[in-house]
Amino acid sequence: MATPSFPATYGIKYVGSKLKLIPNILELIRPLGVKKVLDGFSGTTRVSQALAGSGYEVVCNDRAEWSRVFATTFLLNERPPSHFQPLIDELNALPGKDGWFTQNYGGDGSKRGEKKPWQYHNTRKLDAVREKIDEYRLPETEKCVLLTALILALDEVESTLGHFSSYLNDWAPRSYQTMRIKLPNLTPNKGNHEVWQKDIFDLLPNVEVDLAYFDPPYGSNNEKMPPSRVRYAGYYHLWTTVVLNDRPELFGKVGRRKDSSDAESYSPFEDFRTDAAGKFIALNAIQHMLEQTRAPYVLLSYASGGRATARELAECIDVVGRLVKLVKIDYKKNVMAEMKWTNEWVCQQQPYQEYLFLLEK
Repeated sequence: MATPSFPATYGIKYVGSKLKLIPNILELIRPLGVKKVLDGFSGTTRVSQALAGSGYEVVCNDRAEWSRVFATTFLLNERPPSHFQPLIDELNALPGKDGWFTQNYGGDGSKRGEKKPWQYHNTRKLDAVREKIDEYRLPETEKCVLLTALILALDEVESTLGHFSSYLNDWAPRSYQTMRIKLPNLTPNKGNHEVWQKDIFDLLPNVEVDLAYFDPPYGSNNEKMPPSRVRYAGYYHLWTTVVLNDRPELFGKVGRRKDSSDAESYSPFEDFRTDAAGKFIALNAIQHMLEQTRAPYVLLSYASGGRATARELAECIDVVGRLVKLVKIDYKKNVMAEMKWTNEWVCQQQPYQEYLFLLEK
C-alpha cells in the first residue's frame, strides 16, 4: 500500500505516540467516505490534528488536562498567528524568576548526577512565563495557544526519557539550551470540531460519528508488573501542573502530583488483573467500549505486547461486529501489510508490533 501524505502535526515526546501510524490511519479511513470521526484517546492530539487537516470533522477526547489544551489550540482556535506573536515575543523577553517550579523541578547543571527534569535557567523562565500567562486573563482558547507553545518549548529542553516518572542521571545535552517559545503553525479553525475531556464511557452515549478511532492505553502482558500499575496519568503529570499552575501536593522522588497516583487515576484499560470469570479486566473494557460506540465503523490500534491475546481479542471483536481489515505496520519499510485474521495474527505476533483493526458494526 502506498503511503499518503498528511498534514504537519505538533506534539510532545510521548510513550505510544501514533505519529508514525498517521499515514496508515488516513489510508484506511479515506475509502470509507466518512465525514465525522471520533478520536477517543487523543493524547498529544496528533491524530486529531491530521484528521482535521485532512478535512474531517473531529470529535477529540482525552481525560488529560494538557491534552484538552492541545486539542483546543489545534481544533478550536480562530485567531491568526499574527494575533499571538506579540505575546510570544513578550514572554520570551521576560527575565527569569525563582518560583514554585524552580523550587520543585529545577537543578544546577554543574552538578553531575542531579536528577531533575530541567535546569535552573529554564525553570526560572517557566516560573516567569507561567505567571505572566495568567496575568493576561485571555479567553480560554487563546490561553490554550500560549500554554501549548510553552509546553512544546519545555519539551525541547527537558532531561528525561520522554516522560516524568523518572529523570536522567546525567543532564541531557538539550537541557543546557535556553528555552525559547515558538508559535506552532496555526490554521484558524474552519471545521465544526468538538473537544471533550471525559472518561470514554461517559462520552460514548452522547456522541454519534461515522467512524471512531481508539488507541486506548494498554495493560502490558508482562506478568512481573504489579496489578495496580497505571502509566499515563503518572507519566505526564508535569504537563498537567504547567497547565493548571495549581501548586499541587507532591509525592515520591520525581515529585508527582498526588492526583496522578495509581489510586486516584485508575483506568480499566491498564488494569493487569482478571475478573471473577478469569477474563482480563482490560479486555472487558475494550469489548464494552466497542459495544457502546455509536458509529458504523471503528478503527482500533493495538500492540502485540498488550494484555489481550490474539484469540481473546478476536473473540471480543466477533461479538461486536465484523472485521473488515487487519493490518500490521512495518516501521522499517513504512508500509502496511494486510493480514488474515487467525493464523497470520496468531503466528506472526512479536513484542510491540503495531496493528490496526478496522471493524464494521
